[in-house]
Amino acid sequence: MPISGPAGGPQIVDPNTHPPFTPWAKARFDASFPSLGPRDVAGKENDPILQCYPDGMPKQLGSPHPFEIFMLPDRMLTIFEKDHDWRYVWTDGKKHNAGEGPTYDGHSTGRWDGDTFVVDSVDFNDIPWLDYFGDPHSDAMHLTEYYKRVNHDTLSISVTIDDPKAYTAVWVGKPHLYKLEPDWDILNYYCTIDDIKQYDKDVRIPGGAAGAGEAAKSK
Repeated sequence: MPISGPAGGPQIVDPNTHPPFTPWAKARFDASFPSLGPRDVAGKENDPILQCYPDGMPKQLGSPHPFEIFMLPDRMLTIFEKDHDWRYVWTDGKKHNAGEGPTYDGHSTGRWDGDTFVVDSVDFNDIPWLDYFGDPHSDAMHLTEYYKRVNHDTLSISVTIDDPKAYTAVWVGKPHLYKLEPDWDILNYYCTIDDIKQYDKDVRIPGGAAGAGEAAKSK
């Protein structure tokens, strides 16, 4: 059954609580123009998702779009509506990748710690932001997620980010609540260049400077 996005808005980490940036991350952050929050500059937004890059983890967990979780004998399978993304978390004793290269969602293994399912992930690329507010992460990120079923209809998820290339301390996020939605369906949601051009035309260009689609034409 589908699970709704987190209560309280599109975020899985609080952008007001992150540890101090390293110089590498500060430069990345200063170059970002998010589409949410006080740093939004209409028409200049440059979130990688506006070029059809995937959200990646953990940002995908902050999306308002629903997702489904399936517990299989050797893995947890999560299917996200946004970008029709799917993700494996291995529970069969598989070790992290060796030499396979970084990905948007990283390589993930999972285990039970009492009533909490703990996901350990490494091997990320550094393209997506951590959240919708421009906070970056590097390819050195070590992500830990904690899943706990509060009751039949409520799931709690929190994350901890250990990224010494980007932050000077570990970033510990608070739990967010997600609701089971038995009457919802997971819809087909793909990012296409036509979608980006239409967003530029209807939202970004009227709101300010030329968006990504117009900027590309001028080069």
